[in-house]
Amino acid sequence: MSQSYEFYITRADASRKAAEAATLDNVRNRELRAAKSWAELAEHARGVAEARIKTEREKREAREALAAAEA
Repeated sequence: MSQSYEFYITRADASRKAAEAATLDNVRNRELRAAKSWAELAEHARGVAEARIKTEREKREAREALAAAEA
């Protein structure tokens, strides 16, 4: 199942807030590492979505060009 950019950003924000509220150093560090990982996943998801949109646009343009050439 593919997750969205919004999902990952929400998780990153939750981890940052948990880190701010943590009183133990190891818990704070764990939450900061989690926030970093969630943020990286969010950026990856955004890149995948942008690539998908670009590919779909290029395929549509190629189909339209082929249809115009055949007409």
